[in-house]
Amino acid sequence: MDLRIEPGKTRIGWIGTGVMGASMCGRLIDAGYSATVFNRTRSKAEPLVARGAKAVGSPAEVAAASDVVFSIVGHPKDVREVILGVDGALTTARPATVLVDMTTSEPALAAAIAEQAGAKAVHALDAPVSGGDVGAREGRLSIMIGGDEEVAEAVRPLFEVLGKTIVFHGGPGSGQHAKMTNQVLIAGNMVGVCEALLYACKAGLDPETVLRSVSNGAAGSWSLSNLAPRMLAGDFEPGFFVEHFLKDMGIALAESRRMGLALPGLALVEQLYRAVAARGLGRKGTQALVLALADLSCVDWNNRLSAGASCGIK
Repeated sequence: MDLRIEPGKTRIGWIGTGVMGASMCGRLIDAGYSATVFNRTRSKAEPLVARGAKAVGSPAEVAAASDVVFSIVGHPKDVREVILGVDGALTTARPATVLVDMTTSEPALAAAIAEQAGAKAVHALDAPVSGGDVGAREGRLSIMIGGDEEVAEAVRPLFEVLGKTIVFHGGPGSGQHAKMTNQVLIAGNMVGVCEALLYACKAGLDPETVLRSVSNGAAGSWSLSNLAPRMLAGDFEPGFFVEHFLKDMGIALAESRRMGLALPGLALVEQLYRAVAARGLGRKGTQALVLALADLSCVDWNNRLSAGASCGIK
């Protein structure tokens, strides 16, 4: 395809400037790309405006001013609204524009967007990411791409600003299926991390010392290295929202039912995260799972923090 990505020439659009989106768009601005941005809560876009972006009032206005439009929003219904809605990006996207949805969303919706975009000679990629807020800030995301491979290769210079692992998986929706695989892996791993910390505490071990012992061995994982220290520090602010992870697991479970798969581990983790949300922690980070698991054994996680190495018991 005849799309040349060049800083200073290629116009970037960005829809969704939340925990992940703001850092990702900021990296593209720093790389020399002009950006037109939209966020439902306009104040969240102001830091990008201060760095040179132009804020507009709708996704349609973003697309009208852009060659490549990225979106990363909360839920599939939000994706549908910002791309296919009355004021969505597809309403004003010109032929050869590329729409890149980086939201973790439904594979069938990604396929529908690609079909409707293709009818207008607009290109669409589904390109969900993994790596959390730290990966977004540092440009170390894993990007899983579905759609047309030639289009994906044309956009690669932009992906390379955002991530370190960039993999094309197949046709429309394939990127979303790859992300579901990622989320199934994370779900089981998060239970293991939380249960391991609870075990170490209850056994009277110093958890920070335990982390030094196990993090670089066979038990090591991204969640253990990045989220376990936050749990021990009592830091439950979001790198990735509990409510968004519940959305992702819901999609994965729905897809597994459609494919006739039994995934009992995923179903259990989804229920445990519902317990986290029931505590009013849906807008906290996924590391808040340790609080729900601590409750099951009557462990007071906050008292554990104030008591040093030993765990307080209710």
